[in-house]
Amino acid sequence: MIIEVRNSQASYPHSGTLRCLAIVLLCLASISLAQQPTITPNYKDADIRKIVEAVGAVTGKNFILDPRVNAKVTMLSSTEMSPDAFYEAFLSILEVHGYVAITTGDVIKILPDASARQYPGYLSTDGAGADDIVTQVIQVQNVGAAQLVPILRPLIPQYGHLAAHNGSNMLIISDRAHNVDRMVAIIRRIDLSNDEDIEVVPLQHASAAEVVRVLTALTQAPRADGIPITISLVSDARTNSVLIGGERSQRLRLRALIAHLDTPLQDGGDTQVRYLRYADAEELATKLQTHFTQQATAGAAATTGASEQVSVWADTQTNAIVVNAPPKMMRSLMGIVDKLDIRRAQVLVEAIIVEVIAGKSADLGVTWAVDGSGDNAAVGVTNFPPEPGVVGLAGALSGTGDDVIDPTSLIGAGITLGVGRIADTGTNFAAILRALQGDADTNIISTPTIVTTDNEEASLNVGQEVPFVTGSYSNTGGGAGGAVNPFQTVDRQQVGVKLVITPQINEGDSLLLKISQEISNIAQSSEGAVDLITNQRIIETTVIVEDGAILVLGGLLEDTLRESDQRVPILGSIPLLGALFRSRTTDKVKTNLMVFIRAKILRDDMQMAFETNAKYNYIRDVQQQGRGGKGGRVAIMPGEARPILPPLESYEQPTGPVIDLRLPEETEPTDDAEQ
Repeated sequence: MIIEVRNSQASYPHSGTLRCLAIVLLCLASISLAQQPTITPNYKDADIRKIVEAVGAVTGKNFILDPRVNAKVTMLSSTEMSPDAFYEAFLSILEVHGYVAITTGDVIKILPDASARQYPGYLSTDGAGADDIVTQVIQVQNVGAAQLVPILRPLIPQYGHLAAHNGSNMLIISDRAHNVDRMVAIIRRIDLSNDEDIEVVPLQHASAAEVVRVLTALTQAPRADGIPITISLVSDARTNSVLIGGERSQRLRLRALIAHLDTPLQDGGDTQVRYLRYADAEELATKLQTHFTQQATAGAAATTGASEQVSVWADTQTNAIVVNAPPKMMRSLMGIVDKLDIRRAQVLVEAIIVEVIAGKSADLGVTWAVDGSGDNAAVGVTNFPPEPGVVGLAGALSGTGDDVIDPTSLIGAGITLGVGRIADTGTNFAAILRALQGDADTNIISTPTIVTTDNEEASLNVGQEVPFVTGSYSNTGGGAGGAVNPFQTVDRQQVGVKLVITPQINEGDSLLLKISQEISNIAQSSEGAVDLITNQRIIETTVIVEDGAILVLGGLLEDTLRESDQRVPILGSIPLLGALFRSRTTDKVKTNLMVFIRAKILRDDMQMAFETNAKYNYIRDVQQQGRGGKGGRVAIMPGEARPILPPLESYEQPTGPVIDLRLPEETEPTDDAEQ
């Protein structure tokens, strides 16, 4: 059953309307509790007294109105409400208009809320409505009740009441039930147990008095947020302990600080021995001592005597440095050592020198001599140096005593044809025809290889010492024989390949190389130890190359042609017959020389082992393939073995594969192994 009561008037001026309302109320009162009606109340500027009458009729409650209760009520509802919900809405209307309902037995008093605290009400929120006046006593356990009054007072309305009883440390609150519940929740959050306690922290290494001094200075400093620090620190010298009293979070913070301060002293107090792994102890000690001396000199006003407090010296036998310094400088010095005592990368540098020489030569000449018989006979001779020709041969044949020269030594390279007549009577003549043609090809590839550490100069010199005659002397000894003692002075010079390089590893994989490359050799056209001619090529440069890349350093491309034509004037120009009066020499040499460089960074053991294995196995393969593939067998010597590098042994450790370059103690090649 749904009954809707609507009011469109500000009051009830007609008695008919009042009678209708009374009938409705009587009907609602007659409805059983098992079938409570629902209503949708809507009021506009209705007298509050009439609302009280309607609520009493719906809920069956008895109301007593204070004469001061007078208000116009507007209530709009679009949903159906039960009688209990309607009563709760009625209490909210009273709160909005400054009135309160006080339950006393079976009667509900409606009074102005300013005098509500003077009347008895619920002693707790149990069983009370949200808008009922409740007076509750709250026991405070850990906080002073009087301290809570100024904190909670702004949360209590003017008609409410808040007081503290210091003797029992209780709070008395009188207010509506929903606000009392809120106040109780706030008090319970504030009234937490105090976690201040005293902890004893024993120290193992530091002095308790010194730790308390440091922490006291720290805790006495004012905080930026204004929160006071309630902490106490006391040292016990007998047990070398620190007593901490205060709030739990602050005690935890101080315990963490004490743990950092209670660390063992460095060995020997302010003296420490640092064993170096990669750096040179003597060199590093000198640099560190110089650094701190200069630092103390630069800031003498602030660090007077700092240089005297720092002492660094090296022990070369153990490659260690011994440092004596205050703790602050000790930490700074050890930080520098950590950055310097690191393993530096190494660089494998391989120079590729390619020299290709192609030479051609041709030599054709005729020398002759004619000697007629008689005093007035004609004499004719041709001679074209540097070949001795007929004149040189005649001089060799006519020599006597110690001046005799072997004629065959005057015969040059190529073919030499001679014809002539030598007799006591008649005309004597001799002619020599010399012809030579040669082709020479030279193809030289040199690959000097060197490994060095980053920023360390390294040099490689592969060659031989060649004697150069610088002078000759002779002296005659005393005595009747007059013996002659000739001697020569000889200067020896190195000839070969010389490589000097300083690598610098830049950020990334690029390398800055300072290179000095020298290639020298003996000219192939010279023979013997006298008048030697050497070829020399020198490159000095600084280049940047990527890791593993090949870069050309420089080179020479040369094409040389030399022609020599020696002839007798006029006669040498006669066709065909002129060939008897001339000598021609032609030399053509083409030289191609290029120098390349290849650098590779070796950052770890694996890369170094890989490069070492490659070179090692290459040389071993060359040895095994020697003598036509016979490997380790020695010709015509049964049982003898050719020296061959033993194979590398590899093994694995728990940390990963590592290549061992140690050679086995006993290695004897066999035919099966060589094959």
